[in-house]
Amino acid sequence: MKEVLDLIQKMRIDCGWDKTDTLPILIKSVSIEASELLETIQWDDDTFKEEKVKSELADVLMYALSIAIDNNWDVEELLKEKIENVYKRYLKNND
Repeated sequence: MKEVLDLIQKMRIDCGWDKTDTLPILIKSVSIEASELLETIQWDDDTFKEEKVKSELADVLMYALSIAIDNNWDVEELLKEKIENVYKRYLKNND
């Protein structure tokens, strides 16, 4: 994971985005890119172009991971905590 985060940050620095990205910009960008991901199945849930889906998913992930990078949040820990919370909620409701 560190290698991917380092590559994202290097790209942001090389493009100058590390100086202009703010939390509001990154959050909006996640939403915009998620909408573009949704557009890949907008007209037909069963027919999609895998490469386009992968490209838009990568955009969503890069912006989301940039939020974590800028806030020094441990992505693996964030995900583990969320997964644990989901299990607690859903297993509790299914007992």
